[in-house]
Amino acid sequence: MIEVDRLTKFYGNHAAIRDVSFTAEPGQILGFLGPNGAGKTTTMRILTGYMPASSGTARVAGFDVFEDSRDVRQRVGYLPENPPLYREMTPFSYLSFVAQIKGVSRGDRGAAVQRALEATATDDVAKQPLGTLSRGYKQRVAIAQAIVHDPEVIVLDEPTIGLDPKQVIGIRKLIKGLASDRTVILSTHILPEVTQLCDKVVIISRGEIVAEDTTDSLTATEDLEHVFLRVTASDVVADGDAAAEEPGAAEATGAETSAGPSEADSSEDSEDEAGGVDSDSPAGDAR
Repeated sequence: MIEVDRLTKFYGNHAAIRDVSFTAEPGQILGFLGPNGAGKTTTMRILTGYMPASSGTARVAGFDVFEDSRDVRQRVGYLPENPPLYREMTPFSYLSFVAQIKGVSRGDRGAAVQRALEATATDDVAKQPLGTLSRGYKQRVAIAQAIVHDPEVIVLDEPTIGLDPKQVIGIRKLIKGLASDRTVILSTHILPEVTQLCDKVVIISRGEIVAEDTTDSLTATEDLEHVFLRVTASDVVADGDAAAEEPGAAEATGAETSAGPSEADSSEDSEDEAGGVDSDSPAGDAR
């Protein structure tokens, strides 16, 4: 369970988020929506223990994010928008490494890795270098690293970005399955994805929560797109100014990117799309 109460984060004199409050129950998928720069990344990084808030409280799986940060991190799985995958490692070795960092004991590590591989349908490529896998498989491995320590809460930031339609369907099924006994926060700009997957929706605009309700209630009289446009109507920010809404977000993204795939990795993914490589093939980057 997640309980957020009046979270506020200042960067200098600017409030990236202000009095953010919401809850998410076990077994629930919560869609966390908002325009670019609205405060989504700041909120998620606070909930996962990557940065402190200026004020307010947050509890994850019964533990205070600020007073019990280590306990929270052991119970949260986080998929950043730019996941830290290492090209030279195999999914098995990478997940073993992550499991060790997450505190999984040596005796339990092998079984934990195998469960994560099977849950994400990546066990068939467990021994292949990550740099040779297709983008869809890389994303599955990235989700596997978020669940390898069997967390009670999973936070997913744009999990289907850049995937082809078939890969998107597979990832959505995976997310639905993960929520059976966990709390999942899903941040995405794809509104139909939220309608299909999420039990509850929270919308943030200019650092403040402007809507929170079940998906069914929010969409009872209008579709989610119209709800989103209506409640964020005041958040009219030019593209060039959007980053200013969330100072420090660029640094946060940079930190994730620096730990993530290399430029060569990104360029090869682009070549896959340009070259028409079969997305079903595990070796989507292989020549």
